Amino acid sequence: MRITAVAGGVGGSRFLRGLLAAAPRAQVTVIGNVGDDITLHGLRVCPDLDTVMYALGGGIHEGQGWGRADETFAVAAELAEYGVGPDWFTLGDRDIATHLVRTQMLDAGYPLSAVTEALCARWKPGVRLLPATDDRAETHVILADDDGKRRAVHFQEYWVRLHAPQAESIVFVGAEKAQPAPGVLDAIAEADVVLFPPSNPVVSIGAVLAVPGIREALESSAAPVVGLSPIIGSAPVRGMADKVLAAVGVSETSAAAVAEYYGPSLLDGWLVDEADAQQAARVEAAGIRCRAVPLLMRDADATAAMARAALDLAAELKR
Repeated sequence: MRITAVAGGVGGSRFLRGLLAAAPRAQVTVIGNVGDDITLHGLRVCPDLDTVMYALGGGIHEGQGWGRADETFAVAAELAEYGVGPDWFTLGDRDIATHLVRTQMLDAGYPLSAVTEALCARWKPGVRLLPATDDRAETHVILADDDGKRRAVHFQEYWVRLHAPQAESIVFVGAEKAQPAPGVLDAIAEADVVLFPPSNPVVSIGAVLAVPGIREALESSAAPVVGLSPIIGSAPVRGMADKVLAAVGVSETSAAAVAEYYGPSLLDGWLVDEADAQQAARVEAAGIRCRAVPLLMRDADATAAMARAALDLAAELKR
């Protein structure tokens, strides 16, 4: 089975672990979000790509869900002594090695997709990890200050430094000129199943869909596209989806509202949590097949069961 997943960071990586357990013989390709990418201290940092790579390669900080296990912060401490910022984004010493290799390769002319492949040669994540694009396509957030003035901040500043205040709008800087990275469109066209893990629909999966050609490829895919809701009840399981959904015109934070945001042209199937079973009829009325199953990734077994439920729904849609 050829499975293509469109994934963000922590939620996506945790789901992918369950997917590999549920379908150990499948060929899995992951199209990763690059909207979070940022340059810090002269180093190119790709948080979502690295989170997937570390999580599936056995190097992730399990408690956080991001960053390296057994990390130290000697370089960050020295930078603080020099008074060099930003002080709101801390790079660990082990993590810096990854960014050094990436930056050196990018400076030498290698595209991000080739760099990611080289990094994965060490980590062996068990999937083919592709950036959505080799081009710049950064997520920026427009905020309205108390005096009514608007300002744009990089997504990392919005999330890490400002702790995700209400967003007015989202801008994917450079995305309109970007092209899908090599292999991305083929991975969609050749897939037997396409999955949207429970990642942020706006700044994770939405950032991937902002790259011209990717949404169109998904909409015309012969494979069923099945997503899992990142919302349970009226709140995101993790992150700030409630703060950014309104910025793209979705006034309600619910599993059904996210399904409607993607729409039946993109989604064939949608899984909601059992707590939201009453929303299934609304999703079905929108033209998207819906099932209610447990969606909390409490442990490895629960996550694998979620992945199996998504694959079962995809098989039902294919029949």
